[in-house]
Amino acid sequence: MVEVLKHTPLHALHLELGARMVPFAGYEMPVQYPLGVMKEHLHTRAQAGLFDVSHMGQVRLRGPQAAAALETLVPVDIVELPVGLQRYALFTGEQGGILDDLMVARLADDELLLVVNAACKDADLAHLQAHLAGQCGIEALFESRALLALQGPAAAAVLQRLAPQVGSMTFMQVATVVLGGQPCYVSRSGYSGEDGFEISLPASEAEAFARRLLAEPEVAMVGLGARDSLRLEAGLCLYGHDMGADTTPVEANLAWAISKVRRQGGAREGGFPGAQVIFDQQRSGAERKRVGLLPQERTPVREGAEITDAQGHVVGHVCSGGFGPTLGGPVAMGYVAAHLSAVGTPLYATVRGKQVPLLVAKMPFVTPRYHRG
Repeated sequence: MVEVLKHTPLHALHLELGARMVPFAGYEMPVQYPLGVMKEHLHTRAQAGLFDVSHMGQVRLRGPQAAAALETLVPVDIVELPVGLQRYALFTGEQGGILDDLMVARLADDELLLVVNAACKDADLAHLQAHLAGQCGIEALFESRALLALQGPAAAAVLQRLAPQVGSMTFMQVATVVLGGQPCYVSRSGYSGEDGFEISLPASEAEAFARRLLAEPEVAMVGLGARDSLRLEAGLCLYGHDMGADTTPVEANLAWAISKVRRQGGAREGGFPGAQVIFDQQRSGAERKRVGLLPQERTPVREGAEITDAQGHVVGHVCSGGFGPTLGGPVAMGYVAAHLSAVGTPLYATVRGKQVPLLVAKMPFVTPRYHRG
């Protein structure tokens, strides 16, 4: 049976711009434009890249109990999240695994906006409905809203021309901003390691707004290929590759995302699925850890490659890997036995029968340039 791929509201624009389209999470998405992945990546690092991320799922929760209700599904402080801020969160399962990662923005005292991964959005919506129905309103915005990301050091200057107030926003702030005559939800955040914004807007307005941004001299359209290399250099996880339902936040090196108030001994400790498993790992340590890996040769090390120690014993696997254009060489992340996770540990990846030397490296590989004020 042939899969019928969905289209984002910018599909016609991608084709007009000469994008090479590929299947991704049930959508036909642009992997690159004529500029090419390398130049798109470097353009984002130098100026401003525009990404269509409308395949992501947006869900609105409404009601006085929405924040408290959501806390029963995530190990994150939502109750005390101030209006105008957003937080990174994780849906956890009963065994402590990660069902999805998401962003949670507080738009008003009784209103939250969630952005979840495209491949998980139907399951996430069902998860919310199964556990939160009757406690708050749950509204899927999958078809009605688009999501664009403007990333790079020139992003703020570009967006300020259309809405001066965004210039005063800092990293992880969110606001309702009128753009092109439409109220949009704008957050100063992204998935590239650069300063930038994510803009949620009515789907019917997405193409006109994208064209308006592309008319600015600093802005170029960027596809999934460069989005992946940018987030890899930034040490950011991709759900289904660097973490999943079989991976706990401790193993994934995401324990920082568990809010202090929700940790063992905190004022609102636990109360989320898998809490005890996660607390036990935080106390005793996990058997494996996600780490950064720097290949010591030019050979790219890809997802799935086995990682071995000096004696040839398999000690882990690569979960993401490729070429880092900013670094000018290959870069990877992987899971290794915890006792081999210290920065500087020498390891090897098996690539087409050859042993490629690696060093465990500090992440992120490229220093983030988030605007913290």
